[in-house]
Amino acid sequence: MADFHGVFPYLVSPIDADGRVRADVMGRLCDDLIQAGVHGLTPLGSTGEFAYLGSAQREAVVRATIEAAQRRVPVVAGVASTSVADAVAQAKLYEKLGADGILAILEAYFPLKDAQIESYFRAIADAVEIPVVIYTNPQFQRSDLTLDVIARLAEHPRIRYIKDASTNTGRLLSIMGRCGDALQVFSASAHIPAAVMLIGGVGWMAGPACIAPRQSVELYELCKAQRWDEALKLQRKLWRVNESFAKFNLAACIKAGLALQGYDVGDPIPPQAALTTEERKAVEKVLAEIA
Repeated sequence: MADFHGVFPYLVSPIDADGRVRADVMGRLCDDLIQAGVHGLTPLGSTGEFAYLGSAQREAVVRATIEAAQRRVPVVAGVASTSVADAVAQAKLYEKLGADGILAILEAYFPLKDAQIESYFRAIADAVEIPVVIYTNPQFQRSDLTLDVIARLAEHPRIRYIKDASTNTGRLLSIMGRCGDALQVFSASAHIPAAVMLIGGVGWMAGPACIAPRQSVELYELCKAQRWDEALKLQRKLWRVNESFAKFNLAACIKAGLALQGYDVGDPIPPQAALTTEERKAVEKVLAEIA
């Protein structure tokens, strides 16, 4: 199976006013990100607004990403649902389309017990033959994964990675301690990626890498070379993006940033709203600072 590491931008979903996926815009963005050196692409992550898309739109986003990537880098497609059957169907479809991996996300309306949470992720991994990245984000998920559940899931032969967005780096260290080499850790933008790399992470999956791919790849390479003084200097600079974007809607920020860079990605999907003029100026200022 593919080995995932490095910088995987969480892609936006470029949607026009009629709800159609702008495959040409997605293709140009993916090509530019690959040229900038990213190590993989992740459609339908948080920045991809998966919760606001219909099934046909999600399929079109994944298809456009795979076609744009042309096997130059792995594509890890997001799967999210409140239903096990629906999540399994998504995973099978994306594997058939040519995805190299699945990012498994649990949505929940009613609270779920540990066994039920575990069964959701296990069902997705059982349904495909490609690696699965389990995703946990207690800020947004009604039902989070405990360390015990994560450790049991790490025993599955296809659950090989976790992307944890808890902001708790100590939790990451506990995951590494419990799971060892069986489960590789990806940082989220909510973490400080350089710190996660220092303790044994393999990279990060994050929306801000869409608008700062070159700098993100440079940070990864500095970390891999253990040039920590230089890495932390660049990390401090890039952290301004996280500080700024924490004030606003994530997808709106990334889409505004990409629009400022010349990509016609459209507005966030309703009921989300586009940034105001003043908010766009704040994004523009941050982009100028990290250039």
